[in-house]
Amino acid sequence: MNDFPTTRRQWLAMSAAAGTAALWPGLSAAQAWPAKAVRFVVPFAPGGSSEIVARATAAEMTKSLGQSVYVDNKPGGAGNVAMGEVARAEDQHTLILGHIGTLAVNPYIFPKLPYDPNKDFKPVSLLAKVPSLYVVHPDLPVKNLKELVALAKAKPGRLTYGSAGNGSAGHLAMEYLKMASDSFMLHVPYRGTGPMLTDLMAGRLDAASVGAPAIIQFIKAGKLRCIATGTAQRIPQLPDVPTVVEQGFPGFEMTQWYGLLAPSNLSQAALDRLAPAAAAAVKTPASLEHFKTEAALAVGSTPAEFAAFIAAEQKRWKPVIERAKIKPD
Repeated sequence: MNDFPTTRRQWLAMSAAAGTAALWPGLSAAQAWPAKAVRFVVPFAPGGSSEIVARATAAEMTKSLGQSVYVDNKPGGAGNVAMGEVARAEDQHTLILGHIGTLAVNPYIFPKLPYDPNKDFKPVSLLAKVPSLYVVHPDLPVKNLKELVALAKAKPGRLTYGSAGNGSAGHLAMEYLKMASDSFMLHVPYRGTGPMLTDLMAGRLDAASVGAPAIIQFIKAGKLRCIATGTAQRIPQLPDVPTVVEQGFPGFEMTQWYGLLAPSNLSQAALDRLAPAAAAAVKTPASLEHFKTEAALAVGSTPAEFAAFIAAEQKRWKPVIERAKIKPD
């Protein structure tokens, strides 16, 4: 018995397949990827918005890619440990959740990083944004952002704001506001959002900027007054609260954001299959329902759009960090 096709039809089919592969050499590689389970690294501890976004995205990509996509939490060093590890991954099946901190903040507050955010990764898709809210203690005599800025200018250094620590999203958000409004408030860093909120609600602090999931319940209970959202548009959970832009600061945006990254050595064929799957994953009804609990806003972008977004965020945060002389704890 020989190995040649036994019929003319088989021979023609094999010839056509060979011709297609020759014309489109990336086709077979794209169809073959992923060849095994995909590891989706989250550079933070379990819990919170990063977990919600990653797990919802992984579940939907598992369906569309035909291989398991599983979440692997690897916290440490403000996300730097996991970013460094994934930057060096060579198995073509390791991805990581990118974040405002690891991509747009850490490069400017750490003297040395175990990764290059612009050279060691391929942007895949911007997945979601989580609104940052500007809040004050209810006894502070301000009803909106303009009144807070006016009070801060009238009493420079007398108003205090808290954050979860130096270099945290809340710290950046308030320093960004101070820079945009040319005002001054005294920063009081804490070790975590929880103890900071305790003091804010007790009246020992005047103001703060916090991610929506952690404080919407306190706003609705009247324990905090929300005077602005950092999003480009108002959020459904607080439809009566205007954005910072609406209150006189054009171009202002402060959100925590999450996107999918791959090591720079990921093949183009694999990226071509991965990117649309990731963009679609965050827009399914199941993902949108998960995101609603975190007030997260689904995005789902192309790789080029995500790359441009990262560059814009780095341009936004570098002068804020340099002006405030922010250093990590």
